Amino acid sequence: MAHIVVTGGYGFVGSHLVTRLLDRGDSVTVFDFAKNTRDSSIDFDSYPNFCFIQGDVTDFAALEAVITADIDTVFHLASVVGVNKYVENPLRVVDVSVIGTRNVLELAHRYGTRVVFTSTSEVYGKNPATPWREDDDRVVGSTRTARWSYSTSKAMAEHMVFAMHDTYGLPVTVVRFFNVYGPRQNPIFVVSKSIHRILNGLDPLLYDSGNQTRCFTYVDDAISGTLLAADSDSGIGELFNIGSMIETNMRDAVDLAIKIANVESVSSTVAFNTAEQYGARYEDIPRRVPDSTKAQRVLGWKLEVDLEEGLRRTIEWARANPWYLEETAG
Repeated sequence: MAHIVVTGGYGFVGSHLVTRLLDRGDSVTVFDFAKNTRDSSIDFDSYPNFCFIQGDVTDFAALEAVITADIDTVFHLASVVGVNKYVENPLRVVDVSVIGTRNVLELAHRYGTRVVFTSTSEVYGKNPATPWREDDDRVVGSTRTARWSYSTSKAMAEHMVFAMHDTYGLPVTVVRFFNVYGPRQNPIFVVSKSIHRILNGLDPLLYDSGNQTRCFTYVDDAISGTLLAADSDSGIGELFNIGSMIETNMRDAVDLAIKIANVESVSSTVAFNTAEQYGARYEDIPRRVPDSTKAQRVLGWKLEVDLEEGLRRTIEWARANPWYLEETAG
């Protein structure tokens, strides 16, 4: 039995990771600012090998009580996500990524604890040369555009992670996720928001032309890649893209969700552009495509769930959880 800490373990990706860890018999402590008590599909308390400690990763003393000498691995997922958060509260976005990550690394260094840091495709910014490999350049916009606060803070966190490895030999691994979707996701993202609206009988909304492309990755596949990275000695000191390499435009993804949901009263709609919604403090990325061959080669990771099957599973889960459809979508 491994002793694991997961920061942000009640979040979307974190909760799926915790479930997998508990199911394989690990002892898991979730450190998060609050429990998710609304989602009845999260049943961590039923596991004898589960512990929850409430706290904020920017609070070093609180985290110090969690990352102790007996911890084998820390999965650091705590972050502030969502376009609305980047624009409305960019300082909190930066604090959680930078201060929180520094706190985790300092405590991990104290005990020589393995750290797996979950990063994001946002780090690449708007580099036009796709597909993006792990060592490709970052191309980001002005610091006056709040949208880049998340990208920049995650990149700074990655710098700290690798600095701790290069300077002190701390065993670290970074995984960058690409447009992860699935059950439990807050209905503020393109897939979850579209499904939420469709099942409530509302037309889904698309920004701008709807021709922006993404490579959608089902959450189970993202978790598999994360666990493979954590369990691999070859992954120490390395960075891996974890994402589908199949490029899909937003409109096609939404139309596929409508087809699978079989709700005839709705149709995909282009309702507003990003400037109208968020103003000049936001800038969209037209394409986001990973090169995930390193994860395939080094970790043996592969995509198991295609977009159609992933949407079907997500829609089935949403229909089975009426509380979710009652949530207010962003």
